[in-house]
Amino acid sequence: MRRVLSLTTTDWRSFYRSQVAALERADVEVTTLPVPGEHRALENDVERRTSLDYARYLPRVLREAGGDYDLVHANYGLTAPFAVASSMLSRTDLEVVCTLWGGEFRDNPYAPVIERFTARADSVVVPSNAMADRVDRPCHVVPFPVDTSQFRPIPRGEARERVGWETDERIVLFPYAPAREEKNYPLARRVVDGLEREVSLRTVANQPYEAVPHYLNAADAVLITSRFESGPMTIKEAAACNVPVVSRDVGFARSVLANVSNSFVADEEGALRDRLAAVLERDERADGRDRITGYTIDEMGARLRAVYDRTLAETAPSEPARQPERPSQS
Repeated sequence: MRRVLSLTTTDWRSFYRSQVAALERADVEVTTLPVPGEHRALENDVERRTSLDYARYLPRVLREAGGDYDLVHANYGLTAPFAVASSMLSRTDLEVVCTLWGGEFRDNPYAPVIERFTARADSVVVPSNAMADRVDRPCHVVPFPVDTSQFRPIPRGEARERVGWETDERIVLFPYAPAREEKNYPLARRVVDGLEREVSLRTVANQPYEAVPHYLNAADAVLITSRFESGPMTIKEAAACNVPVVSRDVGFARSVLANVSNSFVADEEGALRDRLAAVLERDERADGRDRITGYTIDEMGARLRAVYDRTLAETAPSEPARQPERPSQS
């Protein structure tokens, strides 16, 4: 069994929890150490961590790193400096794996720091080829899978009753907090307001992992208007629920939705509105579940475990060459 110290900024995100489940099924024991404080997008504001939160994090990481671990895994670039610092302790000698999630180098004032410490990691993991193209070093591409036992089709009426939505409304879901500027809520608002029929635009953020499938299934369609993405995972999760998706051409949206019925990719506001109107008029579910089940949690766990094993093998000190035995003198 491998023992891994996992550093993360958000241990509550669905894709991080999927990663932990995947590793545990691959015989990896994961100890998660999240950064203190909260960084969450609220309805109309963003709650941010302070420099004091990160200052408090360093001694915690250094103290925990002294445990019995094979390596430290930095999840999201802001935790890379702490992983590298823990590897420099003489009593740890830990190898460093860093997973970049996608938002590290987009309008991020800490991008130079992240790049500097990512360069010092022993291995770098990214969730998509698009993300790999942004990183100036070799990467292991390990996509995040969808937990299809959680994200599954649920009858719309049942889902709406669970989340407390009116059962006779037309509802489009914007699955983020409006305050997240990169998600481009104003565009979603204009797209829905321009529809000829009355449609409610709902937003959802910071819900428990177990509740998210019900919100997705409660919607007639999911609308993604992001300015940029490395994913987003919401597209795969909605597809696993057979919920129609209309998305801008960001991240892996086009590749995921290419063969999914009643789901579309478009960029211009008018085209997004036309595609969304068609989905609502058709009032049918999509067939995305059959398209995204080929890549499983077990496969992700096996691939991450392989990254760990390779990293440890490549950094292990080589044994000194054996000297030939001298013939005995008679």
